[in-house]
Amino acid sequence: MSDHPAGRANASELPERDLPPGRHALLREQLMTELRRQEHEEPGERKHTGRRTPGWVRRRGTGDGRSPRPRLLRPALGVAAVAAATAAVLTLTPALGGVQESQMIDQRAVALLEDVALAAESRKAPAEIRDDQYVYVLSKGAYRTYFQEGKTRIDPPQKRELWTAVDGSREGLLVDEGHFGGRTATEPDTPGLPTNTSYRSLQRLPTDPQEMRDWLYEHASDNEFDDDHNAFVLVGDMVRETLLPPDVAAALFRAAGTIPGVEVRDHVRDAAGREGIAVTRESRGERTEIVFDRTTKEYLGERTVRTEKDEHNGLSRGDLIGQSAVLERAVVDRTGERP
Repeated sequence: MSDHPAGRANASELPERDLPPGRHALLREQLMTELRRQEHEEPGERKHTGRRTPGWVRRRGTGDGRSPRPRLLRPALGVAAVAAATAAVLTLTPALGGVQESQMIDQRAVALLEDVALAAESRKAPAEIRDDQYVYVLSKGAYRTYFQEGKTRIDPPQKRELWTAVDGSREGLLVDEGHFGGRTATEPDTPGLPTNTSYRSLQRLPTDPQEMRDWLYEHASDNEFDDDHNAFVLVGDMVRETLLPPDVAAALFRAAGTIPGVEVRDHVRDAAGREGIAVTRESRGERTEIVFDRTTKEYLGERTVRTEKDEHNGLSRGDLIGQSAVLERAVVDRTGERP
């Protein structure tokens, strides 16, 4: 795999021009918001609280509606410098604070995520989903375990099955073949938590891309990483083991295209070995990749890879931190039932 962001795919797959009405306005507004934020941000303002716990863990509430960060794959992510030579940047005029060029928004990522959003809109939600049913997600994944004295280990991908109550009111079930595996009851939704991921909770999320972007930035984790990074992480969290309503999924992916530092990479494989095209973000020596099928634009899975040497943990550039693949999503009548 190349160490550089992927070049543009053929024109039929990733249209760069003629964005839908309102998309240019959304990008311009995002850019102005980012400039205002940077003007008021002091150097060294971001705190560092240490490495996030790796592991494939269901999200739990923090009490303030934010998503805590023990999750699959991501000890670190964040802002990546987009190559200055790329044509996929927005250009600012001197009237906007004297800035001549911005490396914030990669138009290839915008185009790809627009295709992903259009594909999501075209898929029909399961008909007549009942509150007493369960969303079933079959996946496989592997993540690196960190031990004392700088030792780590990553196991081969293992199968994982999750049943979540449609209305979030009841316990679900997790069956995991990994070394932390077994059968485990999962918690119901936390009442009032904005980042609940039951189907009914997801139905209440914004369907407008700008409102979805605002929602991501409001409810992403508040930790040592920058706001843009945490919003990107939340995109992955909301899609990984859920069943997103089509209009909500479309808004989520369009909003993701406005997050600074997101790039495109070709020939990325998920934990099932399927090759796709990915939107990625890099920070603190790691790159996370959200992978889609190149043809159907359906979500496949995620990966996180070291981009710099990590001497403390004995990791080299290119070492895999974690990977996942979603194999099936369905609605069933009870926990333990498979489609």
